Amino acid sequence: MSAHILIIDDDRELCTLLADFLHLEGFRSSAVHDGAVAVEHCRQHSYDAIVLDIMLPGLQGLDVLRQLRGFSDTPVLMLTARGEATDRIVGLEMGADDYLPKPCNPRELAARLRAILRRAQLSSQEQAKGPLQVGEVIINPAQRNASHAGVDLHLTSAEFNVLQALMQQAGTVVEKEALSQQALGRALSAYDRSIDVHVSKIRKKLATGGGENLIISVRGVGYQFTVNSSDN
Repeated sequence: MSAHILIIDDDRELCTLLADFLHLEGFRSSAVHDGAVAVEHCRQHSYDAIVLDIMLPGLQGLDVLRQLRGFSDTPVLMLTARGEATDRIVGLEMGADDYLPKPCNPRELAARLRAILRRAQLSSQEQAKGPLQVGEVIINPAQRNASHAGVDLHLTSAEFNVLQALMQQAGTVVEKEALSQQALGRALSAYDRSIDVHVSKIRKKLATGGGENLIISVRGVGYQFTVNSSDN
């Protein structure tokens, strides 16, 4: 069955255009035009991914995202005003998986959605590998969850992908470009801070169990997953 996408945007004409294009690309789609209504709608219906406009009447897109992350880990792709880097960073920090500046190219939107869905789906190879543990951090690809010292990290889909890529190459510096390809399924564009924000969020979640130093930065290159000397 084709992936079902929810579009949350008050621009009804744009929703219709995107729905028509996504249909041609093999997606099913539904649309909600009000933020508060969208939150309640998502409590009762499940989707494979959500496209969320950051500028909504009433309940703003970031508020919608905050509430969604309280009960759902469905991948979210934000549509942000072109040039509003702050909104993009805040959205990623709040749990969005990716973003596109608006107006967006429908083909780019479809490509980003495919990348998000591809990374969110479980491959038989990942399931066969079973859990991966480095120090006190354990990730389970089959359930797509992770824990540190026995405490669930509550990662978003993108955060899980980033942590998994780093742990699979623990002890090795992973370049940001490679991380973007492996975790987000796309090339890293100029001035794109998505990977940095996702790593920052993972660090904060690890810090609750004393694991704030498990991911180290290598300036100008990328990141490395390591273990504290006490965990060796």
